[in-house]
Amino acid sequence: MTEILSLIRSRGHPSWSQTILNSDRMPWFSTRLGLEAALSYPSPRLLTCHLPRHIFPKSFSHSTAKVIYTLRDPRDVVVSYYYFSKMCSSYEDPTSFDQFLRDFLSGELPHGSWFEHVQGWMEMKDQENFFFITYEELKQDLQGSVRRICEFLGQDLDDAAVSSVVRNASFSAMRENPMCSSVLLPADIMDQTKGQFLRKGVCGDWKNHFTVAQSEIFDRIYQDRMQGLNMAFPWDRH
Repeated sequence: MTEILSLIRSRGHPSWSQTILNSDRMPWFSTRLGLEAALSYPSPRLLTCHLPRHIFPKSFSHSTAKVIYTLRDPRDVVVSYYYFSKMCSSYEDPTSFDQFLRDFLSGELPHGSWFEHVQGWMEMKDQENFFFITYEELKQDLQGSVRRICEFLGQDLDDAAVSSVVRNASFSAMRENPMCSSVLLPADIMDQTKGQFLRKGVCGDWKNHFTVAQSEIFDRIYQDRMQGLNMAFPWDRH
């Protein structure tokens, strides 16, 4: 999403995305350095975070800032998160996938409960300044997704610009771009010997990691925690 929004902002021209680190284009304002950068940027700014909705101040409810919330099949989230935790020095190295999965389901990992995160942000789903999209939709129809995002942002890009956004935000293009593949980060932050930040970028990789028992436990907890949301996501149909 960072790449998509960067490319939309530059109207499809990839030079900004290919020369400036993604964390500088779209600062993590939940960090001290990211906040300093964000405050120094002219409006309109691109900002990013992993924060749950309830942490935001009450004044945020009246903000006209546009919010794009990207979510993903939680089973693929936990697999991706597991490999990320192995690489990233600020995260505890997982002892096993089974224990990591249990911690994920109980909300014991950094960033808290996935279920509470989704439920909190989905409270905004009927507000006109809120747009949500799944990773699965991006993978299935990136061009259509980019057009929907442009419409939400009020950005009128021609066909050539949209095609450039799609081309440069593809997983293969991002993997080749050192400004978003994390290869430029020092080893004491991201240890490239323990994996790749942009690992697979596919949907359904959880099937290569979950046992039948783990899948059954996950399904039971998922159904219980999500029943009050009354929403169907792409992964609910499989």
